[in-house]
Amino acid sequence: MVSRQQVYSSSAALQAAPRVEFGYANAHHGEIFQGVLADSGGRLRRGLVSLVCDVMTSEAIFQPDDTGIVSVDPVWKTKARRAVELTLEYLGQREVGGRLVIESTIPPRWGMGSSTSDVTAAIRAACGEIKLSPHIVAALAVQAETASDSLMFGNRAVLFAHREGVIIEDFGGALPPLEVVGFNTDPTGSGVDTLSYTPARYGWREIEAFRPLVGLMRQAVQMQSPHLAGRVATASSRINQRYLPKPHFDKIERLAEDTGALGVQVAHSGTIAGLLFDPGDPSTPERAETAKTMLDELRFTTWQFQSREL
Repeated sequence: MVSRQQVYSSSAALQAAPRVEFGYANAHHGEIFQGVLADSGGRLRRGLVSLVCDVMTSEAIFQPDDTGIVSVDPVWKTKARRAVELTLEYLGQREVGGRLVIESTIPPRWGMGSSTSDVTAAIRAACGEIKLSPHIVAALAVQAETASDSLMFGNRAVLFAHREGVIIEDFGGALPPLEVVGFNTDPTGSGVDTLSYTPARYGWREIEAFRPLVGLMRQAVQMQSPHLAGRVATASSRINQRYLPKPHFDKIERLAEDTGALGVQVAHSGTIAGLLFDPGDPSTPERAETAKTMLDELRFTTWQFQSREL
């Protein structure tokens, strides 16, 4: 028979045990679309449609305390630390501090959303059992890192104002299913320093070209058409070549055509790229393997994943 003293001792031990909260976030694989659009008032707004990738992730472990000071490990993950501070302030818990640990498999500077993944995971960990809407997470993320991707919305297709933290347009569903053969166009793996990278200054002809691409993206989601998504991605990638060119892009386009890929997508502020295929096409496995062999000849390291509801 358990004594009352034993029950009290167990209860005290549980109360004394430090609370630990966890948060997770996927990477993304660059964008299907990125550009600038004029709103109804004529104001130019930067927007993107991210391609979520679940083969790499970030995990945040947060152990809160009453110090009012947040520390982070590794110490250079300052954006994640700032995200926790902003989240606690939003929740009215300014007196709370704690230790934040970030464990990530996402390479930085490749254009896979490593910082946004860290920040999103950190916000989710700081919330504990409180579930914030993706819209609030997005607003906090932009405050923490100036510009953010739309990872907090999962695979839902949204045109996201990455420097404002708001949705410009919700396309009303997930991205069409896509089989992606990814690779890094930078053989050194050093990537792009996004802090020093100057955002593209698009000309009016390009800005005019973006509007029909958004319309095509809308149609791709409504019809769940991988083919239309591939067309949008390729057009956006070509425009991006004028601002952050990918090595051997002409060869990559020819390779896409030779292997029957639906299109090419890139990280508009990074070095990775992907060939898009239709996962519902019985010939896709063979086409993807051929593409990986040809990319290997260009000395690109490849990986493969399928976009899906996350």
